[in-house]
Amino acid sequence: MAELKNCMLPDELSYHVDFNVWIKKNDDGTIDLGMTDIAQSLAGAMLHCRQKKVGKTVKKGKSIATVESGKWVGPVKTPFAGEIIAKNDAVESDATILNKSPYKQGWIVRIQPSDYDGDSSELVSGDDAISGFDAYMAEKEMGECIHCDGFEG
Repeated sequence: MAELKNCMLPDELSYHVDFNVWIKKNDDGTIDLGMTDIAQSLAGAMLHCRQKKVGKTVKKGKSIATVESGKWVGPVKTPFAGEIIAKNDAVESDATILNKSPYKQGWIVRIQPSDYDGDSSELVSGDDAISGFDAYMAEKEMGECIHCDGFEG
């Protein structure tokens, strides 16, 4: 697992730096999507997460959820066009999961992408993710990530 300023970036995931989300491609061609450790640290303690409905078709760059913290309300954007086929009800009922376990329990939606190969060109991993997020954190004047008790990656 890569680490940048105390922020975790698991090696098995891909990332969209501008949207500050992670993507896990599943064996069946679907993708799981969630907020990065960096995003949850910037937002602070989460209060609410409201995902779009299952069955909703989403466009690349559009919101798949709205999250609210004590210091921020905003969209979680998708780098993929497709259909939302599942949502994580656990984060809707307890948004702090996004802080405690952004990469495991904190997935937000599962999407059936309409064009994975075409839309995945902006994804990075490994050293490219580290350098991309390093520049992103510098632009936001962000220090280190602060993890909640029991952080689970």
